Parts: sequence; C-alpha cells; structure tokens
Amino acid sequence: MKYLLLPVVVLLAGCQSLSQSDGNAITDNSDSQVETAHPVEINQALLADESIDVIHPVADVDFSLNNTLKDQKAIDENNIWPRIRSQLTFDIPNQKRLVSQRNWYVKHPSYLKRVAKRAEPFLYYIVQELEKNDMPIELAFLPIVESAFDPFAYSHGRASGMWQFVPGTGERFGMKQNWWYDGRRDVVASTEGAIKYLKYLHKFFDGDWMLALAAYNSGEGRVRNAVRKNKRLGKPTDFWSLDLPKETRAYVPKLLALADIVKRPEDFNLSLYSIDNKSVLSQVDIKSQLDLAKAATLAGLSLAELQRLNPGFNRWATDPDGPHRLLLPSHTVEKFELGLSKLSKKDRLAWQRYKIKSGDNLGLIANKFNTRVDLIQQVNNIKGNQIRAGKHLLIPVAAKSLDSYVFSQEQRIAKKQNRPQKGRKLVHTVKSGDNLWDIGRKYKVNSKSIAKWNGFAPRDTLKLGQKLVIWQKSDTKSNKSNFANSKTGNNVENAIMRNITYKVRRGDSFARIADKFNVRISDIERWNNLDRKKYLQPGQRLKLSVDVTNNI
Repeated sequence: MKYLLLPVVVLLAGCQSLSQSDGNAITDNSDSQVETAHPVEINQALLADESIDVIHPVADVDFSLNNTLKDQKAIDENNIWPRIRSQLTFDIPNQKRLVSQRNWYVKHPSYLKRVAKRAEPFLYYIVQELEKNDMPIELAFLPIVESAFDPFAYSHGRASGMWQFVPGTGERFGMKQNWWYDGRRDVVASTEGAIKYLKYLHKFFDGDWMLALAAYNSGEGRVRNAVRKNKRLGKPTDFWSLDLPKETRAYVPKLLALADIVKRPEDFNLSLYSIDNKSVLSQVDIKSQLDLAKAATLAGLSLAELQRLNPGFNRWATDPDGPHRLLLPSHTVEKFELGLSKLSKKDRLAWQRYKIKSGDNLGLIANKFNTRVDLIQQVNNIKGNQIRAGKHLLIPVAAKSLDSYVFSQEQRIAKKQNRPQKGRKLVHTVKSGDNLWDIGRKYKVNSKSIAKWNGFAPRDTLKLGQKLVIWQKSDTKSNKSNFANSKTGNNVENAIMRNITYKVRRGDSFARIADKFNVRISDIERWNNLDRKKYLQPGQRLKLSVDVTNNI
C-alpha cells in the first residue's frame, strides 16, 4: 500500500504484510498440499500468499504469449534471470529476519513458480522501465512482495493492483480512477506510478533505498519518526536498527531474500521458472472506446485472456475518455490492427435503441443498461437531465452477456456475493446516512464480514442504492443445527474442508481466531483439548478444520 506525506496529515496506517515465518497457517501432513491449490479455491490463511495479506479475487489464466510452442532449451539459454542477476547491487546482510524469509521461500518452490508464471507477461516490461529510469533492478521483485504479481489483488486497507496503491496515492502519481477504469490495476500506469513514487521516497530518505522501501510499506512519516527517535537516543538509524511495525520489519527482508535467491538459486537447490528475455506484449493505440469482447475476437484471444492483460478496465468496454490502449501478445498485433482498421466507429460498441417510458430518468436507464448517464448524454447530445417519454435514446451496450466479462468489476463482485455462506441471505440497499458499522449492528454481523461478502475494503465509501449481501445467523433450532454442522463440514453442500495447523500470534485469542477462520470457539476447544478460560501462548499450534469455500 502506498502513502504520501501531506502538508498537515501524515497517513500512517500501513499495508499489513504478514511475515511468512511468523504465524502462518500450515497444512496438516494428512491433508492435500496447499501450495499447489488454486488461489481462488483456498482460504487466504492457507495460501502461501497470506505472507502478503492480499486477496486474489479472480483465477489465474494460462495462455501462450507466443504463436509457436515454447522451445524450452532456447528459453533456458535466453531467459531474463541472468539479465536481472547481472544488475543486482543491494547488500544481503546476514540478518536473522532476512534468513527467515529466505528459508520460507526456499521451502515453497511451488509458490515461487506460481508467482513467476503470473509475472511472465509483465516482467520484461518492468525490468526495461527500471533500467530506463536508472532504478535498482531489485525493485522488479516488489510486486511479488506486494501482491504476488497479481494486478487484480486488493487488500482490506483499500490498496489495489500489482503495486498495491491506495486511491489517493494512486491518483497523486498519475493513476486515473473512475467507473470505467482503475489505473492502479493497469500494468503500465501503475508501474509508471510506482517508479515515480519510489524516486520520491528515495529522495525523501537522502538516497537510502532500505528506508525508502520500508516507507513504501508503512508510510514515510512512520519511518521518518523512527529515524528521529533513534537519533535522539544516540542509536544507529539504518533500517535494521529502527523500531518499526512487525510487518515492515519483515517487508524489506522479503525483497532482499528474493534477490539473494535469484542471485544464486543453485545454492538453494532451486530452478527458477524460465521467462523470455524479450518483449512478449505490445501496447496498441485503439484511438477510441472499444468493447473488450470485440477486441478479444480481433486479437484471437478469449475474453478472459484479454482482461487478464488489461485489468485496469472495470467494465465491458474501455474508458470512453481513455486511456486508449490495450496490451496484447505481440504476435497478435498485426491481425488485431488489421481487423480494427476495418471496424467502423459505430461497430466498436454494440447499440440498442430504447424508447423512453413514463417515469424513466437517465439514472434508471443507465442502471438498466449497465452504463453511465454522461455517456448516454454524450451519445444522444443531451444537455442536462430532461428526457421525454415516447422519444428514443441510442444506448451503448455490451456485445456479449455481462457474465461473459468474467473479470469486470461487477462480475468479480457478483461472484463474491453469490458464494454460499452460512446462515440466511439478506440483501440490504444502501440508504442516505448508512455506514458499515450501523448496518453491521442492525443485522448483528461483523462490519468487516459485510465488506468481505461484498468484495470491498471496510473503509470503502458506500454508494446510495448499492446492494449489499448480508449473511445472518438464524435463531431457530434447526438452523442452529445446520449452522453447527456447516462449521464441521457435515452434510453441507459446496463445503471444501481443509485441516490446518495455525501458529498463535501475539494478541490472538480464542474469539479472534474463531472469527478469523469462521469456526466456533467450542470447536477449537474440542479439536485441541483446550479450555477457553486459559490464555493462548504465542507460538502455540492449534489444529483447525476450515471450510475454505467461505474464507477467500
């Protein structure tokens, strides 16, 4: 998550990255290997990705970035890792925190491979941009630490994208955000913004990259205050000597651990996933708004493939006001541009002629067709909001059914809201004056759970008319019985149970762990032969049986 030092207020709330070595859930040997499971299928606490505390709302997409089959030998001889390795300059100190992070990565080679496959389309571009800006090549590993190289990743702290920017900082560094488009997820816009922000932090801390990286995680104000405190006490002011939050103390070591592994993988008996040392994507200027389904057809890609490469677009089409570019596999560009040149302006979008009914207004019509009022006004040359019943409007609509645009914002949210939970499903329509806390009290549910069920961060702003899914526990005996059964996975349709071992953290309690994993305190007691009246100890290991369908 990114932060800015503002003239009056210093934003201090950090991107809470979790240490791999502190408090990770560990799979029980009797269960399946969690590292190889799909990130959309497994509870975040079970994923190796819990080390970065982000949510992966959509599945990975595997597709070829070349028009020919990979010649593995050729790729191995000309992959990007030697290029990166030759430019590594950061010192790798023999620090316990760094060794701990490195050991974790070494023990999870499947995690490193999964992340490298996500990085494959984008890593060459990022390396090229870092070189162009004379930036340390180690910064290419920052999207691993931030998001596991997932442009769709988001955190409950409102950070989004591969580089994990919060809205304000994203906007400050050039990432446009509106109904159509979110530049924090756009690979090009967010990489450009991240480089600008890192340059700013590097200058802010007088050329100290370790302090700049720490500030990228928890804010420059917090790091600056830690430096000032050590100066007052006559202590060293390097990163390793500062009193920083646990998450930040682990953050820089993670990046250095990755650099050390890439520098000498053979020393750890690792083989890095081969990535071509050449550009596999091209930016194509599309000039004006284009339906993503039509773009995918022109490029010979599936809609999911196109959206995976262009995650900044929230809806079924690109933003009418730009950016007017798409990232496409280089081998598809010629075919795409030829097809696009033959497409008339009116054929770039699908259109529907709509007869205005009595009682209609532009807002209702826009909602009906999943578009924006301003676009309807622009297309129909309407000034103001006055419309007349009986007249016709030309409405731009999606070329395919909306559920075909599987990675659009609406479909990501719909998938989240439709995921079966425990209890009775209710729908709350946001009214004027509503806030998450009051809604939670009204339905007797945790406000953070409401955010999770509906796919947004707890601090996100609610919108009038927004539909929120609420899962409320029932008080009836039969429903209580069903609820209890669902906690243990008995006769519950769609439940996917995983046995895990959880390492108790400082500050944990029975209630906190039960809430985190959506289980009962009585079950934790029963599974571990414990009494809730006794305090849990940091480092203590608990056996849990978790329904992972409800905790992702």
